[in-house]
Amino acid sequence: MSKDTTANKEEFKNFVGCKTDPKTDADAREKIIGARIALLLKAPFFGNLATRLEIVNADAWCGTAATDGRKFYYNSEFIKTLPSKQLEFLIGHEVLHCVYDHMGRRGDRDPRLWNIADDYCVNQDLVEQRIGEKIPIGLFDTKYRNMSAEEVYDDLYENAEKINIDDLLDQLIDEHLDGEENGEGDSGEGKDGDGDGKDKSSAKPKISAAERKEIRDEMKEAVMTAAQSSGADNLPSGVRKMIKDLTAPQLNWNELLQQQLLSTIKADYTFARPSRRGWHMDAILPGNDLEQKIDIALSIDTSGSMSDETLHNIKSEVKGIMEAFGSFNLHIWCFDTAVHNPQIFTEDNIDELLDYECIGGGGTDFDSNWEYMKSEGIEPKKFVMFTDGYPWDSWGDPNYCDTLFVIHGSTTIEAPFGITTYYDLGKDSA
Repeated sequence: MSKDTTANKEEFKNFVGCKTDPKTDADAREKIIGARIALLLKAPFFGNLATRLEIVNADAWCGTAATDGRKFYYNSEFIKTLPSKQLEFLIGHEVLHCVYDHMGRRGDRDPRLWNIADDYCVNQDLVEQRIGEKIPIGLFDTKYRNMSAEEVYDDLYENAEKINIDDLLDQLIDEHLDGEENGEGDSGEGKDGDGDGKDKSSAKPKISAAERKEIRDEMKEAVMTAAQSSGADNLPSGVRKMIKDLTAPQLNWNELLQQQLLSTIKADYTFARPSRRGWHMDAILPGNDLEQKIDIALSIDTSGSMSDETLHNIKSEVKGIMEAFGSFNLHIWCFDTAVHNPQIFTEDNIDELLDYECIGGGGTDFDSNWEYMKSEGIEPKKFVMFTDGYPWDSWGDPNYCDTLFVIHGSTTIEAPFGITTYYDLGKDSA
């Protein structure tokens, strides 16, 4: 990074908490509105999504710009420094953070590396789509082309000793409203973005988990609408994949699990003399003797953020599915970096499943599940994993057993083997 660029970044930092000048703020708002109109004409997908973000002054706490999925926060002095095309890039930058739900996907990852990974991803997309002009201080590396934020994060994490994190953080062109800085509470209130009101909030907005879910659902609908107006050829590759996942017909995870279990039941044919009431000849023919024994293993990723209500609903659904079979062994455990509280439930004690305690809360090591099964000699007909879909390294052993991944919190992640379905957190998220 050049000396001049560093100086500019330091200057941007000095804008935080500066007294808002009415003339400067009015000019900044006019520039933002103009840039949004330009995006509507040149890149309708970005322009449509940008216009749904309320424009809110944030001179009191923001040195550049930020978004929470509903509002575009800006520092008026910073906006004044940007040429029009760089402002288009900045607005597109905030739009993609919303589209990819970077604010809600971090999980237990290091917030600094996650924010860096997010910016690499969105800036790559913006450059490829030729959205405005890249802001010089912004992070960009072609090696991250077509990579998700999770994949970029893993690369950064593996090479953390070789990179200057502070230097990379200095190249972020916006504030990231996620993680520990955003606790429970309501977001700051502002007036209509195209009106004459200004939000002079003295602190960063706070977004609750429930509100984050609402914003995510609103954005999914907005993305679909914007994509229809723009056309598939004018969308970043990550957005195209998202559209494909959102429009693909999917079974509920519980229906899919029930079907998968039924398909694993072996139909054993035995040679027996059939009833004379059904046959006119005294013949010995193969008959179908259906085996009802079900062996299933189920693990719950406790490194994520499933609420107690969600966990209770999962256990209730699994209990109902297992009770449809006459005889079964249900191996259940929790995991983070290791397996916790393994238990076995059968038709004799399945009612106790509702009282099963989910413990853990560390990192996420998928391999611990397969290591545990192999060490204990557990060979299930079906292995089911409830997870947010973000392993540290490997997704597990694709050759050990049939696996069903039930992913919560995202519909854009797909396991590299087995079957992937999604758990809709619905209104029980917290």
